[in-house]
Amino acid sequence: MASFFSKLFGRSGTSEDQAQAAPGKAEAYADCTIRATPMREGSQFRLAGSIEKVSPEGVTKVRNFIRADLFTSEQDSVDAALRKGRQIIDQTGPSLFSDDAPSRQV
Repeated sequence: MASFFSKLFGRSGTSEDQAQAAPGKAEAYADCTIRATPMREGSQFRLAGSIEKVSPEGVTKVRNFIRADLFTSEQDSVDAALRKGRQIIDQTGPSLFSDDAPSRQV
């Protein structure tokens, strides 16, 4: 029974079934770096990435995002992650990095 719930909620005991981050692509946008890191889930890729910004003091802050969107192509997932990163930056503006957290989910 626990195995059923583990699979249902995306947690499995085997490393083959677990989502693995695939190497992605980076893009500079609005003083930030957007990194697309699609996650392989079986034969599909989940939209995932991060937004990084280096403060004037030299401290790098990272905001990670994972969305429910699945793609059959890794390249489609990378393209969507870069679009989503630009959208997050445009919608949240300076408040995205206004807290003191070095890393968090958005």
